[in-house]
Amino acid sequence: MNPDEVEFIGEKQLISIIPTFNSSTIHLVSGDIGPFRASLPLNVPLWIAINLKQQRKCKIQPPDWMDVTRLEQIKDDEKSSRTFTKMPSEHYMIEAKLLLGYAADDISRADEIRTVIKDIWDIRMSKIRSSVDMLIKNGGSYAAVDNLTLMEINTMRPLLPQAMDQIHRMKKERSHLRPPTQNTTLSLLNSSHTSTSK
Repeated sequence: MNPDEVEFIGEKQLISIIPTFNSSTIHLVSGDIGPFRASLPLNVPLWIAINLKQQRKCKIQPPDWMDVTRLEQIKDDEKSSRTFTKMPSEHYMIEAKLLLGYAADDISRADEIRTVIKDIWDIRMSKIRSSVDMLIKNGGSYAAVDNLTLMEINTMRPLLPQAMDQIHRMKKERSHLRPPTQNTTLSLLNSSHTSTSK
């Protein structure tokens, strides 16, 4: 799955908007949306919200988690935890990128939110790199990816084949350096004894 496909999936997230127009229900393959009534909140897929916002036909209501205080708490939890903490949304980075890019005027303290989300992303990326390093050092054959989002997994994918190749090489080298077992030693002694008796 490439980054565009991950973003495409993220754009299907539902988000609340306040339309500035009236319209009948829109029929989509994924389901019906609407009817639209001016000033009445309505949940729509993120891609529709952005499209309407660009046409100045709605005001976007950011998700509850897009709040500086809440995000600072998530950042602190992520810093203090050795494992990955659960994010408030499976597609938090895609939502943040699109909403802060196209609807920053609808989001209170948008610049601060952008900074904290970037900090959270950086902390999690650092953990991913450390996890891959640990995987190589310990010669593991699998890695735990609990609580990673689809975008984070997609970001780490290029690292994994290289890491697994490195682990395979190290295991191969270790098997060549392993000291002989008792059976191997006995076998060598027996063959040596047989050759001297001849």
